[in-house]
Amino acid sequence: MSAPVLSIIILAVMFLLATVLPLNMGALAFVGAFLLGSVVLGMSTNDILANFPGGLFLTIVGVTYLFAIAQNNGTIDLMVRGAVRLVGSKVALIPWIMFAITAVITAVGALSPAAVAIIAPIALSFAARHKINPLMMGMMVIHGAQAGGFSPIAVYGVTVNGIIAKTELEASPMAIFLASFVFNLAIALVLFLVLGGNRIGSSAGSRFVEQAAEKRMAMSVGARTAGVTLQGSGTDISSARVASKGTSGSSPEGSKDGSPGAGAELAGTPRASVPQLVTILGLIALAVVSLGFKVDVGFVSITIAMVLALVSPAAQKGAVNKISWSTVLLLCGMLTFVGVLEEAGTIKFVSDGVAQLGMPLLAALLICYIGAVVSAFASSTAILAALIPLAVPFLASGEIGAVGVIAALAVASTIVDVSPFSTNGALVLANAPEDVDKDKFYKQILAYSGIVVVAGPAIAWLVMVVPGWL
Repeated sequence: MSAPVLSIIILAVMFLLATVLPLNMGALAFVGAFLLGSVVLGMSTNDILANFPGGLFLTIVGVTYLFAIAQNNGTIDLMVRGAVRLVGSKVALIPWIMFAITAVITAVGALSPAAVAIIAPIALSFAARHKINPLMMGMMVIHGAQAGGFSPIAVYGVTVNGIIAKTELEASPMAIFLASFVFNLAIALVLFLVLGGNRIGSSAGSRFVEQAAEKRMAMSVGARTAGVTLQGSGTDISSARVASKGTSGSSPEGSKDGSPGAGAELAGTPRASVPQLVTILGLIALAVVSLGFKVDVGFVSITIAMVLALVSPAAQKGAVNKISWSTVLLLCGMLTFVGVLEEAGTIKFVSDGVAQLGMPLLAALLICYIGAVVSAFASSTAILAALIPLAVPFLASGEIGAVGVIAALAVASTIVDVSPFSTNGALVLANAPEDVDKDKFYKQILAYSGIVVVAGPAIAWLVMVVPGWL
């Protein structure tokens, strides 16, 4: 058996094991890289480890550490409070506020599941209070998270752009980011209209809305843990279960009759503290310095995190534990394995096979569907780390626009995270309001995710790939 064929079998077994069993695919990838590299290809361990993505490691550690401090010092809650206060009595805007705030959180570096874990309990609580369709609200949160996920300083964006930077392909980080943002925004708009968002009435007033947000934030501490990881990465979604208790339990003390309780007290102290103001300035500085001056995101984010730790030592307590180590292991393992695949000739082997189809458009569509179907059950990050390198030689031929194909693949592989088998979908299901039939809600999410898996890749291909080919 040739090395390329054997490596593809190893890759398939890795995905299967990580999907069926609670194993971290990154750990499996390190084992696969070692066995394939040393046993089959005769590589030394130094040669294998030369493929370790040190820059990506620093970026993920830096941005998730910074985000963990922002959570601990209350900056994220402050952002949610401010956004909800802008709504006033216009309850129909609440789904869009949840979409926007989740997009901002992922755009500045938070992992998509972590952002959903923070916002989903709040959003679905609002849905229950104001009779908003919970499916619409939950999916708005997930699509918001995916909308911001490909910013040049977000984990998805850094992963994809880092892979492209090592090739001779045309790189366009902002094009990929905007493609994902606009695509998810369009889906959110369709959801909003189809599921009755334009018929949502007004509430009694902004104070009531703000207090509802405060109470949900007070009850969802467990769900605001940044340790929630990707499906198939080896960690369970215990925080989803904690969040579920927050949304399905009784009202907090002092608010059994729906009157202001703890939320009113929280609402009485809306001013930002000095650490929170410094954190907001730090997030702005991260975007300006890393994007405007092209300074490494990892070094900038960890520097800002250290400044915040000095300003407020108490806020950084436990922040290191909230770094998404399982995702670090996942990505570093996968990209190390991809380096060994390249040494084995697997990437050229697969790309030649795709090219032999003789139909570039069909090949691009096939790649998008592979990414979508596998990602609905496994890790989106792992899929991106595996498929993009495999597509690079095929794209290098110049027969089809590389930016469009990569953008379509990025969108197709992440919009399917609405699936109840992914962490994001599971978090929404776990936070279903108390009066919602969980079985019915599960079937609704499953049906919606089926529509997304079938139609999403085709639409992304049609919009992003076909125009570039024509």
